[in-house]
Order: sequence, then structure tokens, then C-alpha cells
Amino acid sequence: MVVEKISKNFFLSLSKNKILNKGARKWGLRLGASQVVAGVTIDSVINAVRNLNERGLVCTVDHLGEFVLSKEEALESTNICIKTVEAIAATGVKCNLSVKLTQLGLDISPSFCLENMLNIVEVANKHNIFVRIDMEDFSRKQATLEILKELRKKYSNVGTVIQAYLHCAEKDVKELKGISLRLVKGAYKELEEVAFQDKREIDENYIKIIKEHLLSGSYTAIATHDHQIIDYVKAFCEQENIPRTQFEFQMLYGFRTDLQQQLADEGYTMRIYVPYGKDWYGYFMRRLAERPQNVSFALRGFLSK
Repeated sequence: MVVEKISKNFFLSLSKNKILNKGARKWGLRLGASQVVAGVTIDSVINAVRNLNERGLVCTVDHLGEFVLSKEEALESTNICIKTVEAIAATGVKCNLSVKLTQLGLDISPSFCLENMLNIVEVANKHNIFVRIDMEDFSRKQATLEILKELRKKYSNVGTVIQAYLHCAEKDVKELKGISLRLVKGAYKELEEVAFQDKREIDENYIKIIKEHLLSGSYTAIATHDHQIIDYVKAFCEQENIPRTQFEFQMLYGFRTDLQQQLADEGYTMRIYVPYGKDWYGYFMRRLAERPQNVSFALRGFLSK
């Protein structure tokens, strides 16, 4: 457990290293990242989505990037998100869009970020495509929920993510009743004052918020690779007569592919989170931080090149 915690902190620290992040753009998808990132272009991610659709899996795509500090970069990212939506619509693949607000200018100006999000969601709404706002670290949680609130005044095709390791998760889920939520355990390093540190407590809170949102009649995306939690949700929904049209399972591209296929074959909606783009480094480091097994997984991919 101590070794696992050291490993997690190490990779989370690396994920915020700007020098390494800059270097990663030059390296390309090396160090095993190509196994979990579907290329760097819109065409590459659409091809990956099409292949997954053919196996009965639906998707959400994310153009990687975060912590943008210039308006030019934020506008460029906004434009790429819009082009991605248009590519999804043009090709007819079964896919949503996921976005990070720091990539769209949240740290520059919340109002500027909201303007960019309105442009993205408007185009997505025209094509009947759902947009998921990814939740980032706790310091940006409230601003994210406020932007969601503003967007929901005009559009219904937008939702967000709630992280179970936060003490406030249950309160937030109750306040977001009726909104489609992706529920996750959480992947950032947070202080004890705001987040549970013990895995058992996180798992318990995760189950609690899943049940809360499902029983409220709200659409729920259960994003986990934990087969025990998946089995619990399946049994709970059957017991409570919750229809399969009210929830879906979500997993990351490249992880537990056998389980992904099994759930799809069983008739559950199985959505794959498919990231792409040049700014893959931070995402990849957080995946390595989540589970020690992911490190050996990445090394196997690297050595097989």
C-alpha cells in the first residue's frame, strides 16, 4: 500500500511537469501511450471510434489538452472541438464529445470559457450530439458547475462528471438531479480536507452516489474498470427495476477490452472514452498513477514497438 501511494504521487507529480509535457509533443505517442491514446488527428480518432462501433461499443472522444493560459490556444482548442463534432456528425459514428474547461480558457476567464463552451454546445445541439464537461481538480469544481448551470439554461445536451473521492460528491449529485452525470472515483491528488484518501471510503462513497443518481431517475454513466462495482450495479439495477436505458458503463480506451466487449455483448450500453491529440502526456501520467498495473501495461506496449 505504501509503495502504491508513492507510485501514485510520483506519476501525479510528473503529470504536472510542463517541461516533460512540452517534450512529449515532440516524442509522439511513445512510452506505450499509443495503446491508450487514439492518435493525434481527428481522422485517427474517428477511425478508432468506427472500429469500436463495429464491435457494438459507443464512444465519447476527448481532444487532449488542459491548463491553457493564452486566448489563442483556447480558441484553437474550441475550433478543434467544433471540427470534431462536425466530423462525428458527418461520419455518423455513435459518439459524444468530452471537453476540459481549462483547455477552453477557464483559467484565463470563466466568462471567456463560457463563451467558447456555448459555441461548442450550440453546434453539438444542432447535430444532436451530447457534450460531457470533464471534472478537473477540486480548485476548479465550483467554476465548472457554474458554467454547467449557465449552459443548461439553454441546452439540455450537456452534463458533467462527479468524483466520488470528494467529500461534497453526494451533495453535488443531489443538486444535479435530472442531469446526465458521469460518476467516477477521481484521479487527481487532493488534500484530506476535501477528499477521502482511503480506497475503502472512496469505494463506499462511489456506490452511494451511483445509487442516489439512479434512484432519482437520472441518467447515470458509471465509469469504472472495477468489476466488483460493475457487478454490484448490474444486480442493483435488476433489483430496483431500473431500465438499461437509464444508465451506461464507461471505460477508458485500451483498458480491460475483454470486459468492455462482455458488457456490450450482454446488452448493456458500453461507452469508451477515446482521447486523442498531441497533448497526451498529462492524461497518460494520470492513468499510470491510478493503478500500478498500468505501468507494466505501458512498458509492454513500449517494448513491443
